[in-house]
Amino acid sequence: MSNRHPDSDTVRAALALAVRAPSVHNTQPWQWRVGDRTVHLYVDDERGLPHTDPDHRELLLSCGAALHHFRVAARSFGWNTVVHRFPNPDDPKHLAAVEFVPVTPTADVVAMARAIDERRTDRRQPTSWEVPEAFVTTLVAAGVAEGAMVSEIPGGGTRIRLVEAFRAASAEHRTDDGYQSELARWSGRHADIEGVPARNAVLADDPLTREFHGSTLTEGILRDLDVHGRLLLVHTGSDDEMSRLRAGEATSAVLLSATVFGLATCPLTEPLELPGTRALVRTDVLSDSGFPQLIVRVGWAATSAARVPATPRRPLEDMVRPLE
Repeated sequence: MSNRHPDSDTVRAALALAVRAPSVHNTQPWQWRVGDRTVHLYVDDERGLPHTDPDHRELLLSCGAALHHFRVAARSFGWNTVVHRFPNPDDPKHLAAVEFVPVTPTADVVAMARAIDERRTDRRQPTSWEVPEAFVTTLVAAGVAEGAMVSEIPGGGTRIRLVEAFRAASAEHRTDDGYQSELARWSGRHADIEGVPARNAVLADDPLTREFHGSTLTEGILRDLDVHGRLLLVHTGSDDEMSRLRAGEATSAVLLSATVFGLATCPLTEPLELPGTRALVRTDVLSDSGFPQLIVRVGWAATSAARVPATPRRPLEDMVRPLE
């Protein structure tokens, strides 16, 4: 390590944490290129999902989450990141160029970096134990600091209508042969080093949980109440590529901050993948004043529930190469 940029081992360690970021169907749609003093993030649109995510919105969210994971990891190793987003107008796949400035890591950053390996997408319903308001305030602030807006979705009629949007999206997807074929490709028995394995997909009648193929994970609690956990909506004022990338960074900040608190988390996107149900969420929750990008459910997991296993990742060598 020099006093001007991290050495190759440090960069590799940060990238190993970055690729632990969540992604749509665990597609891991990113490519990293490492230069002598910079690291570059590209979207791998060949890993796109034409039926689930035809406009690549969720690919950009996924890459934004990976970018934030990388920034947190680098800072915990003593390097602040200077990020140039969409640095090349002639190459829309080039999402970020990252430079480094030495910094002394703080305890909260180290805790966030540790949370990267601890975080899991827990699709089981959380318990009805109350999440402290101070925790929610911190999660919202963490997301807002990353360039998006985060709002808690209220209960009552708004939550009921949101659940109906989830049900409507699920019903539409259930009759879409292309979507179902794509889902089978990326879940259940076909998941190996990518995709959502059966052990990570919940087998339950929960309207907020996507119906993955071959699900084997069972609920850890009795469904004694209709409302479990709190729902945070990550949204943006615009719906362009920059907004979507920043929304992914904000999502990562929310997820890691929640993990530091010991909360279970689950990103939810299904009703936002279809124009009709996304418009319903936009109208009902945002009064047509913004664009919903992703919902994060946070709550306490049952103490008796087994820990959700980590989802697989491709070898780092498949996702990282030298800058040409």
